[in-house]
Amino acid sequence: MANRPTSSTGEMAAALDEGAAAAAESYASAGDYLALLKPRVMSLVVFTGLVGLYLAPGDIHPVIAAVAVLCIAIGAGASGAINMWYDRDIDAIMARTAERPVPAGRIAPEAALAFGVILSVASVVLMALAVNWTAAALLALTIGFYVFVYTAWLKRRTPQNIVIGGAAGAFPPMIGWAAVTGDVSLASVSLFLLIFMWTPPHFWALALYRSGDYEKAGVPMLPVVAGARETRKQILIYTVLLFPVALGPVAAGAAGWIYGVLALALTGWFLVAALRIWFERSDAAARSAFGFSILYLFGLFVGLVVDRAAAGLGA
Repeated sequence: MANRPTSSTGEMAAALDEGAAAAAESYASAGDYLALLKPRVMSLVVFTGLVGLYLAPGDIHPVIAAVAVLCIAIGAGASGAINMWYDRDIDAIMARTAERPVPAGRIAPEAALAFGVILSVASVVLMALAVNWTAAALLALTIGFYVFVYTAWLKRRTPQNIVIGGAAGAFPPMIGWAAVTGDVSLASVSLFLLIFMWTPPHFWALALYRSGDYEKAGVPMLPVVAGARETRKQILIYTVLLFPVALGPVAAGAAGWIYGVLALALTGWFLVAALRIWFERSDAAARSAFGFSILYLFGLFVGLVVDRAAAGLGA
């Protein structure tokens, strides 16, 4: 298997597994199980899912809407828990992830896996029974894509891991939309594409200043495989491509001119950050672009909400 961690990494994972169960009995806390859910990632996923639900035409009972958002949150967290179980060997090597509950020995690997699987099944079943089958199918697809396609297949095999795997994080607004309408439309696809195209420059900016960690762990992120210059070029290319994609919701009828103006302004600012990465070639520029990329996506989805609210007031 290409780009798997070294044998010493595998030995580390085996040693961790042997001693983790006993240690976890003593050290696991509610906070550790919360950390398994990757709450920072979950918060952005839940927010984009909620925006998709808000933008969708039609009515949904507030309780059903709350259940749908809860299912999106649980499903996202479950994916994170399974990811931490699978990646415990490389997480133990990288400074950014070494203190996660599984590699740190506070939660046993089998407990993390069971936790993730139970939550995955529960979120999909609840979505199907309480909301609708389309939203449940999309949620199941999201979890399966993140676990099997991104985590187990792509992440350790190809520098395109983030490009293809980014689809997993792009489904939540489609799920929120489907919770209301029971279908998939061009407007919901435009929201998917927005996150899908944002993901590569977002993660490649992180990978630029964390490339040593990824190289040590044997993860073929773009800076490790193709070098920093190619990564900076790809960040610039994808950021330019964000201009038409960011305006996709306007073309699809999901947003109006208020969002359109904000989208152009924010994408222009993102382009400035990408150009800074290209010309400065520094970790500081990459860190700054990574931080802004999070604000960028949040700002776009806030803009969608403001635009829809303004349209409602003017109706």
